[in-house]
Amino acid sequence: MKSLLIVIETHTSIPESNTENQESLNEMGSLSLPSPGEQEEKSTIDQTKLLNLFKAQQNYLNHFFQNLDLFQTLTFTQTLLNCRGTILFTGVGKSGFVAQKISQTLISLGIKSGFLSPVDALHGDIGILASDDLLVLFSKSGNSEELLRLVPCAKAKGAYLISVTSVKPNGLMGLCDLNVHLPLERELCPFDLAPVTSTAIQMVFGDTVAIALMGARNLSKKEYAVNHPAGRIGKSLIFKVKNLMKKKEKLPVCREGDLIMDQLVELTSKGCGCLLVIDDDHHLLGTFTDGDLRRTLKASGERIFKLSVGEMCNRNPRTIGSDAMAVDAMQKMESPPSPVQFLPVISDDNILIGIVTLHDLVSAGL
Repeated sequence: MKSLLIVIETHTSIPESNTENQESLNEMGSLSLPSPGEQEEKSTIDQTKLLNLFKAQQNYLNHFFQNLDLFQTLTFTQTLLNCRGTILFTGVGKSGFVAQKISQTLISLGIKSGFLSPVDALHGDIGILASDDLLVLFSKSGNSEELLRLVPCAKAKGAYLISVTSVKPNGLMGLCDLNVHLPLERELCPFDLAPVTSTAIQMVFGDTVAIALMGARNLSKKEYAVNHPAGRIGKSLIFKVKNLMKKKEKLPVCREGDLIMDQLVELTSKGCGCLLVIDDDHHLLGTFTDGDLRRTLKASGERIFKLSVGEMCNRNPRTIGSDAMAVDAMQKMESPPSPVQFLPVISDDNILIGIVTLHDLVSAGL
């Protein structure tokens, strides 16, 4: 059998110059960019119009405050306060974002809450809903298809349903156990379409109710701080000196008979800016700072080589206990007559157990 070998050659014609093609592309895809002057003129905001927008929004918000049904609001707030289960929020679009935010506010106050996506709820997430839970449905129109589909499923779980809407009548009003109307004159949007005023009053309503619940539950500042350990308020109420102080081998310690010049490495290597003078039983005798070193050198000159730490140290330094709050340590450092950069930490019987520095406190976020 003879083999047949077919060789196909393809030739690609490469133009000698891309100039013509490039010019065509430029003509097809080029955009006429405005000059800097034109661009600046187009992006200018009219100050008077902007001020009028803020005034209009203020008027729309005033309409909400002046027409809000306080009985409905009180009933809504009391219902949330009496909830034995979880307060779940739901909503679609911008109202959904507001619902999530209000839920997060309640959580930060120690109230069991969560957000239930109306779409995901119908695909398994409704399993989180129990008979002693509340489901608050935020919607401007009250006719969102996703929420209307969710309602019968939530009712089947035995949850108590509350609608919060701004248009009436609406579909949710006839289906929920409680209805709250948020008065809306109109949206700030010139077309009365973009939900910018309706979401603003939803946020104001929800957050105000949250603070009312905070007061009714007698939430203390300390309890609030426990839920915000990473915030400045939380840190100031949670962190104690013992949580931030340096201990053991990190302490710049020396004996009172040690020569100043022999302790320069200890003074500078521990990053505290001082020496902690102790006796053989670790009782604190005094402190010697880098500032003391400069003053001693200026006053004594070459005599500094023969001076001991004990001769020049401060025998009455500011101190603090390990169980003191870190914020109190900072206040003590900054108190008159002059601020200091550190505090030796001692026990009740004057045993040195650590040191806390201003740098430690600032680094911790205080």
